[in-house]
Amino acid sequence: MTSGAAAHERPSTGSALQGAVVRHGPGCPSVEHAAWLLSLMGAAVVPTGSIVGLQLDDGETLGAGAARDAASDWARSGAMWLTGTPDGPPLVAPGAPASAARGASLAIEALTAADARLATVAVDGAKLLGERAAIAGLSRRGSVSPGGSCRLLRAADALLAVNLPRPSDLDLVEPWLQVSAGVDPWAAVVASCADRSAADLVARAQMIGLPVALVPEPGVIGGDDQSRARNQGTPVEPWRVSGEHAGAQRSVPGTVVDLSSMWAGPLCANLLGLAGFRVIKVESLARPDGARSGPRAFYDLLHAGHHSVALDFTDGDDLARLRALMGDADVVIESSRPRALDQLGLGPDVVRGDSPSLVWVSITGYGRSGPWSDRVAFGDDAAAAAGLVVRSTDGAAHFCGDAMADPLAGLHAALAALAAWSGGRSAVLRRIAARRRRLGARPQRDARRGSPRASRGPGFLGDRRCGWVGAGRRTVGPSGHRPLRGHGRRQPPARLTSPRPARCDRHPRLAEPPVSHIPGSRHSRF
Repeated sequence: MTSGAAAHERPSTGSALQGAVVRHGPGCPSVEHAAWLLSLMGAAVVPTGSIVGLQLDDGETLGAGAARDAASDWARSGAMWLTGTPDGPPLVAPGAPASAARGASLAIEALTAADARLATVAVDGAKLLGERAAIAGLSRRGSVSPGGSCRLLRAADALLAVNLPRPSDLDLVEPWLQVSAGVDPWAAVVASCADRSAADLVARAQMIGLPVALVPEPGVIGGDDQSRARNQGTPVEPWRVSGEHAGAQRSVPGTVVDLSSMWAGPLCANLLGLAGFRVIKVESLARPDGARSGPRAFYDLLHAGHHSVALDFTDGDDLARLRALMGDADVVIESSRPRALDQLGLGPDVVRGDSPSLVWVSITGYGRSGPWSDRVAFGDDAAAAAGLVVRSTDGAAHFCGDAMADPLAGLHAALAALAAWSGGRSAVLRRIAARRRRLGARPQRDARRGSPRASRGPGFLGDRRCGWVGAGRRTVGPSGHRPLRGHGRRQPPARLTSPRPARCDRHPRLAEPPVSHIPGSRHSRF
């Protein structure tokens, strides 16, 4: 395994599609995004005007009914109804985030259909963007995120995304801004940011673990210290691969150990579960998944059919059990800052030494390497840091959807993990990062080699944390979230007991698929 430096990371990985011919029709951004992703997995991409959609080796055509333009994809996703002011019309996102999400799900369907060992996963990634909001009853709030924890605020010289999603974040406002104790946190933030440098505010916030990010000006991509350190160009890669080697023999899907929390990692695990993997969710007794405090229905749906184990991360015996569990897995998913697992002696270098065939999926805010690798990020501030904000005619900035970086990252993380597994490769899939770019002009393709060429427009590949996934051809069973026997010396405490089983109908994510404002969408609450 490599050290993880940017120079040793690559954006591509092999898969069961290595050498396959993928044909795609013109003019549909979601299909073009899917074709580009498949080219990163070794497929030869051939654009043609004779088909509509995505065709693998003259087989079934996928995405033939896709929306023909980015604005239609955005409207059909339901996320448009979360974008803009409460009393104004819904707004169209910059770039094409819904097309990126749908393209990633088309690529997952193509890959799982091509590998006979996997169950075909057929979901509409675009519609995942608004799923949590539909369950929680969220609506658009302009410069305040639909979930209410993040705000777009103007500093002295730039726009900031300030996110305070955890109770502990509110307590950190006082040392961050050096304000008096007892002051209302948000009032202090609004009053203090206006006359301070954005760079200084971000640096001080990240130093103490607050998810605060600089929002780039429209049309500005890269150019910061992190992008330069990681050799990021345009289009921005959806993942980075390091420590890859071939030779892993896998006859059937095995076990996924999910150490992640919230939305992105669990969505990735959910998709792998739909493909046939056994998923084991691991939580700390001291710090269970923060998503448990959110809508129970959404948590249940993300984790339906998964096993659960809770361990004491300060106990040596429990850490040894966790290391053994990870060493027996096919895939490990984690979303912590790099130093967290390294301090426990459970970083990828150590665990992959025990199991060289392991696929390690790291979903972080800014990547596992570079000067910003230990910065913290959540879905709303990460999306804003990537430029996913919309400007109204008066120049005011508004959030695009609900924590958009999460579902985008989860979809692309699942695709990367499936590609590495199906190709019989072991790898560390780094920087399924929160900080993404908008999907603008896709790179042109060489019809003979399927290789991307330089693109003049902005790139966007959903990276970061994730969302959920609906039922495809293989539905989720009604078993719920079960304690795992045989690992760990204790059963999960009461707060970690099994949630209600998810529904097992065509759309298990929603108890009653609503009548939508937009034809073809499943969301009606916004």
